[in-house]
Amino acid sequence: MKIQTQALFVHLFTATGAVFAMLAMLEAANGDWPMMFLWLVIAFVVDGIDGPLARKYDVKTNAPRFDGVLLDLIIDYLTYVFIPTFALFQSGLLPGWTGWVAIIVITFASALYFADNRMKTADNSFNGFPGCWNMLVLVLFAIRPDFWVILALVALLSVAMFLPLKFIHPVRTERWRAVSLPIALAWTFFAGWAAWVEFHPESWAHWGLIATSVYLIFAGIAQQVIPARSR
Repeated sequence: MKIQTQALFVHLFTATGAVFAMLAMLEAANGDWPMMFLWLVIAFVVDGIDGPLARKYDVKTNAPRFDGVLLDLIIDYLTYVFIPTFALFQSGLLPGWTGWVAIIVITFASALYFADNRMKTADNSFNGFPGCWNMLVLVLFAIRPDFWVILALVALLSVAMFLPLKFIHPVRTERWRAVSLPIALAWTFFAGWAAWVEFHPESWAHWGLIATSVYLIFAGIAQQVIPARSR
């Protein structure tokens, strides 16, 4: 198979994320939150795989007709921001005015962040919280904290999107990748399992979600504080 064809198939693979986004949205419209999150987890897996494939087959050179970065951003906004925010509002986790505040703040701030040319750092981490609301909302569905806690997290992370704080990319951030990548895979497993058991309050997956989420949120900030060893 020619390298150009292989590169094109990478774009087609990335585009399946839009299909999974639609399937997730249909489940959200029906209020089937576990199935919605299962589709979002599948889209999350696709998003984790397509990047390395795009670099391997050099899609910019071998399949330049389609802009893989733009395609990825469109799908990410749907699966990372739009659908989970709809679920947060529609599920009743944030009652009354708090739900309206959350959806306005999240969608507005995320739209700006996704268009920020300074989104990536020199080590391929993210400059500011990368708008992974799908991950936060899934954890919120699992542990169901008080709505004031949810609102505080939404406010803090929305502000953190534009602060000089580093958040790792588990695949592309080289430092601590031997730990970060397995933890990201573990988070994906725990997320899928929590959704599969319909967020049962006694599921052991919830503790795994909390532990892995704490690492993924604070690892980049820790790297800013802890100097890298000179080689």
